[in-house]
Amino acid sequence: MAELPMGKGVSAGRIASNVQKKITRAQEKVLQKLGKADETKDLAFEEGVINFNKQLVEGTKLQKDLRAYLTAVKAMHESSKHLYECLDEMYEPDWYGRKDVDSLFEDSDLLWTDFHQKLVDHALISMDTYLGQFPDIRARIAKRDRKLVDYDSARHNYAAVNKGKKKEGIKITKPASLLERAAPGWAQGILSAHNVAQTSLSRSQAEEELERAQKVFEEINIDLQEELPSLWNSRVGFYVNTFQSMAGLEEKFHREMGKINLNLNDTLEKLENQDMSRKTGSQGARTSAPQTSERTEDANHTLSPGGPPAIPKSPSKLRPAVPPPPKVTPSKDLKQESIINLFGEAATPDISVTSPTQYEAPATANLLDMDLDSLQAATTPVAQNWDSWEATEKTAAPEEPSAEVTPEAPAESVEMPEGLLFKVKAMHDYNANDCDELELKAGDVVLVVTYESQDDQDEGWLVGVKESDWIQSKDLGKKGVFPENFTQRI
Repeated sequence: MAELPMGKGVSAGRIASNVQKKITRAQEKVLQKLGKADETKDLAFEEGVINFNKQLVEGTKLQKDLRAYLTAVKAMHESSKHLYECLDEMYEPDWYGRKDVDSLFEDSDLLWTDFHQKLVDHALISMDTYLGQFPDIRARIAKRDRKLVDYDSARHNYAAVNKGKKKEGIKITKPASLLERAAPGWAQGILSAHNVAQTSLSRSQAEEELERAQKVFEEINIDLQEELPSLWNSRVGFYVNTFQSMAGLEEKFHREMGKINLNLNDTLEKLENQDMSRKTGSQGARTSAPQTSERTEDANHTLSPGGPPAIPKSPSKLRPAVPPPPKVTPSKDLKQESIINLFGEAATPDISVTSPTQYEAPATANLLDMDLDSLQAATTPVAQNWDSWEATEKTAAPEEPSAEVTPEAPAESVEMPEGLLFKVKAMHDYNANDCDELELKAGDVVLVVTYESQDDQDEGWLVGVKESDWIQSKDLGKKGVFPENFTQRI
């Protein structure tokens, strides 16, 4: 068996006494569980211990969650700092508000640091102080339980001594009588006095042990009876102060951070306006160039390459719309029959009237730029004058209009919606991105109406209803907005 450690100032007798106490307590608990000995009960104190344990569990959980919250604040500070550093690196020196942005980043970093430190001072430290009193009280509760067992054991020992007084007297008297008979007369009185002294000493020791155990137990019990209810009632005020401090610190932090974000937003809006001004100036310089190539392209009926045009910003996005690209100019705007009838059959012996993709343009590709007088002189007989040419045109059989340029059936018989401005035809498919946008397929005819409010109107966007939906239901509930550069006016 290993020897018990002998600490400084600890004697072998003290160790033996402690071991004896543990053995006595263990025996007493066994007897109490077996019902051989009664146990002192205090229901009020037991309820206080239950509340104490509940309060300790709640406080420990709150402390754990508070530490996790502070860790999250620290992580959010680092993430915000890295994000702003990224923007700071991308922010070019000639952009608007460069110095203001640097100052805002410094203010944000200081605000995060101050917020974290105040949370530690006003919440975490108070939490640690609050929980610091529980270990001592818990140790005293355990000590009180041990002293209660000692008190019960001493009480049972004293009762046993008093109960067994007569039996012990009988056991002692019989051997004493035999001894007295064998002893000389002068020794019989001494033996009788010794037996009485031994019985009185055992009873006196049991009584003293009971008084000492009762005193120690009552001292600890009285203190805990006062402290446990007081500690239980203090939890409300502590919780209120802790969360009020956190709420106040968060409110101040978010208010100051809101000011920083507002200033940053204003700076970025001015930067955006600066960038748009630069783009507008460069676009205006390009617009002032001669438009000869554009007129030539329209005259030759060339479609815009590259598929659907770029979609302007949606009205739901609070940004200015990108100016739409030039409208698509279809090859059917100019009637080929009119050009043919203008010169007559004799004037166009070698000119094909097929679609622009089949016609190979000569050096003078634009018919509007050709010299009509020289062309008429080269293709008209000398004896023919204007009057005879008109007579010939009247007597000529009219040509059947081409199926490709047949105009769409008018809708004069259908009542038009109120606020109708004009009609447009979808040149490309458009998939709606928001619930207030209109889904379009190439070839759809849309009745464009006025906006209900001028504040709702966005550059590059129109509002209207499909002609097919209007003819079917006469309801503007199906109207929606759509990009103007995806359509062409009819």
